[in-house]
Order: sequence, then structure tokens, then C-alpha cells
Amino acid sequence: MELDPVTTNPTHYAVVFENDRVRVLEYRDHPGDRTTPHAHPDSVMHTLSSFRRRLVGPDGRTRDVELAAGTTGWLPAQQHAGHNIGETDTHVLFVELKDARPGGDGTAAAVGPVIRP
Repeated sequence: MELDPVTTNPTHYAVVFENDRVRVLEYRDHPGDRTTPHAHPDSVMHTLSSFRRRLVGPDGRTRDVELAAGTTGWLPAQQHAGHNIGETDTHVLFVELKDARPGGDGTAAAVGPVIRP
């Protein structure tokens, strides 16, 4: 199954930069929009708008996420589908790392970003 978000959800994800070390994706959606299942490698996420989303992992586990514009955080490798459950558009940049984590298998138990002050 193809899980690259640019392929599975091309109306929401676009590649804005890529080289041999990183790929930068821009994500946009509107209230009520949903994405189909897709995967992200280890990434850094930067929010350009405030938003609320519901993320659903491959095991059906859900997590609601609310982030303010200007938030930057670590996104561990994961698979999920998303749903804009808020009243604002979502606008985010993802900097995907191309080098796999040493000893990692590209999957993680977490669904959603890990934001620390």
C-alpha cells in the first residue's frame, strides 16, 4: 500500500523542497477535510496556522491535537489519517528526515506531534 502523503493526499500535501537529506512538505486543508491513511518519517513540524485535528492511527486509536500558529515540534515516524475538526484552515510545514534513525524501523507508538516547551 502506498503511504507517501504526496501520493495519497495530493490536494493537501505538496513538496516545496527536496535534496538527498530532507524533504519539505507543505500541508493545507479546510474545516471538515479528511486525509486518507499515510505515513511520515521522523520529521520536524512547524505550524503556520492554529488548528484542531483528529488523528487516527492504523490500530484505530485516536488523538485530538490543537496547536497554535508558530509551534515547532518533533513528529516521530508514524502512520495516521487526519480530520480537521476545527473552525480554521490548517497550514503546516514538515521537514522530513531521509536518514533512518539508527536501530529504528520507521514506526513509532505515538500518533501526532511531540511538542515540548
